[in-house]
Amino acid sequence: MARYNAAYEIHVHGQVPLRADVGFDQLQDALRPLWQYAGALSLEDGAVSAYPEEPGIRFDAHEHWLQMCWTVPGDDDFRQSLDEMCMSLNELTSAGAAIEVTFYDNQFDDDEGPSGEDAKDDFVMLFVGPTPADIMQAQRDMLVNDVIHLMERHFDGSELGGVVQEIDKLFSERFDNLVNSLDLGKPPRGNGGGHGGSGHGGRKPRHLH
Repeated sequence: MARYNAAYEIHVHGQVPLRADVGFDQLQDALRPLWQYAGALSLEDGAVSAYPEEPGIRFDAHEHWLQMCWTVPGDDDFRQSLDEMCMSLNELTSAGAAIEVTFYDNQFDDDEGPSGEDAKDDFVMLFVGPTPADIMQAQRDMLVNDVIHLMERHFDGSELGGVVQEIDKLFSERFDNLVNSLDLGKPPRGNGGGHGGSGHGGRKPRHLH
């Protein structure tokens, strides 16, 4: 249903790689929480952004990409739709990817708002992927890019290898903790057990060694 008095304009932005066998119907089901929230009856109708200059939600069947540059009016309950969408979308992805979501406070039009108050804008970074390892890889890559970009203002890139190693160490520890938590309560496997085949945690991200 339309939200004429919505608290926010919500912008969803991202590019997600999909498995080669994913079709439109599967993607429509995965994105149902978004287009239904927009009051549409299908992905085709709901894919149109509130701003005509934005491409909206697009499925590139040839290159196997989901591309989102889409704005919808909404409230804080949209966060639940995002959670549901990510859970469904994970199964269709071929690699980890980031989705940026920005909540723009509708009470602040341009730079005008209630005197003495700040805009209640919010920013959420979501990650999707076929496994927790792929999701952590996407998180790691984004963090490395951000840190290197910031520190290259003060240091040469060749000096930052140690920083990247420390970031990898942090993510490696997080990954190992995740795998250990998935293994809790499971009976030991043969050949010494190990984490190689436990749930989604079998494959360590390629940089986290």
